[in-house]
Amino acid sequence: MKKGIILDVDGTLWDGTRAITDSWNAFREQYIPELPEPFSELQMQSVLGKTMTEIGDIILGTLPGDRRYDVMERLLQYEVDYMWEHGGTVYPGARECFLKLREMGFSLYIVSNCQKGYIEDFLHTSGTEDLIDDHICFGDTLKPKSESIRLCVERNSLDWAVYVGDTQGDLDAVIGAQLPCSDAKVPFIFARYGFGSIDESAADLPAIDSLSQLPDLMEAYC
Repeated sequence: MKKGIILDVDGTLWDGTRAITDSWNAFREQYIPELPEPFSELQMQSVLGKTMTEIGDIILGTLPGDRRYDVMERLLQYEVDYMWEHGGTVYPGARECFLKLREMGFSLYIVSNCQKGYIEDFLHTSGTEDLIDDHICFGDTLKPKSESIRLCVERNSLDWAVYVGDTQGDLDAVIGAQLPCSDAKVPFIFARYGFGSIDESAADLPAIDSLSQLPDLMEAYC
């Protein structure tokens, strides 16, 4: 039986807020003169987890449509290049956590609403490229996260999978995903230490207060 753990990135594996904000402001100063006010970390954190199209519409919403999408496309590549050099703050014990989970028999995957290259930024910064079996992002599929989760499960021939995330959007994506050729849904583990929250009605879901707690929680699924 092939078992997989699928992980979100922002708020689950690292905090990239400061580096993302710095990259956006550096780009803004050079290429978006019509936006004189700098972006804030609070503003950026409020949209992390949304698709890149949604983020552009929210944060660059004052720009005309054609201009907005042209700027967003170039800005996202600038961000990826910047993050490769500067990186986010990886949550403590990420590599050790991944090693333990693999020793327990789990394959590891990342699914995020980010652009192409961003997951690679995390893997490069965290030094965990060798421990992640596959990754899929919105930039690859241009589809909702539920579809990316389904694709990850399907193309890696997983018999069972769980998704670890930190927002209501992550939970909603899991509700819409299921295992191929099965009525079984993908379970959800809430990363309470992250950026978001989940509906009170889902408060009884399995949860962790740090990434290092994940191996102990997963013992129940071994």
